[in-house]
Amino acid sequence: MSEYTLPIIFGVVIGTLTRIFMLRTDYRQYPTYLHGKIIHVALGFIAAGLGTLVVPSILEEDFTAVTFLTIAASQFREVRNMERNTLAELDSYELVPRGKTYIEGIAIAFESRNYLVILSSLVSTLGYLLFNIWVGLAAGVITFFVSKKLMSGGRLDDIVEIEFVEPRFDGAGLYVDNIYIMNIGLPARQEEVLRYGMGFILKPKNFNARSTIANLGQRQAILHDVSTALGVYRDSGTPALVPLAKRDLDDGRVGVFVLPQHKDVEKAIEIIGKVPTLENAIRMPTERNMKEEGNQ
Repeated sequence: MSEYTLPIIFGVVIGTLTRIFMLRTDYRQYPTYLHGKIIHVALGFIAAGLGTLVVPSILEEDFTAVTFLTIAASQFREVRNMERNTLAELDSYELVPRGKTYIEGIAIAFESRNYLVILSSLVSTLGYLLFNIWVGLAAGVITFFVSKKLMSGGRLDDIVEIEFVEPRFDGAGLYVDNIYIMNIGLPARQEEVLRYGMGFILKPKNFNARSTIANLGQRQAILHDVSTALGVYRDSGTPALVPLAKRDLDDGRVGVFVLPQHKDVEKAIEIIGKVPTLENAIRMPTERNMKEEGNQ
């Protein structure tokens, strides 16, 4: 048995376990159970193998083997493209779509987690070979916590205050607080909207948050997550029953109107708060202003 056999097996196991740890199916039901998980665990196993083999290659001064990492990077970019294309195709069949910004965020996350697996297996294998199995295990545990921190990201309740408001009609206009949502002229539809509809006001905690929640992709992510978790009272061909989120142009607040099948205010507030702050939606205009002032 080669001196590298046990460290390689150890590194592959740690890396694969890291990927399994990061692979969770929550209320959004993605990745799908079971076949979607099998694909990502298999890719995680491959990433763990690549990260593990780098260490023996460097110790044996076989630097050409490191070029496999460049191949891995191109392959994992294909994983990102696969996720993007799959979700984009499925999105057209959703009653409340995710939106392109949310899809891109999910695709980036699946690509980046394979790189975390490579890091995990590389560090744990290196600790095993240079010291002993306990150091390798400690390195693996540390990368577990690092992965958990990096995969969490920001949430909406970090940047906004969420308040429940009953939707109301002023003539044919539907309002959440003073924010106009849409026009519904049919009395029967108005009755349905008032019976099943819920309204929420998102108050940004700072100017950066105002710019972030103004993003259309971020607002669509809110509507999708609430509709996925609580259901949605609508079917295709019913434009009057479409959940919407509109801005107050004066102060940057966002009015969210949803039609859940399960009307639970506290649960809805919790879900909105847990909506991820999408990386592509984050804006920090105050940072730019501070830098400009510092350069003057």
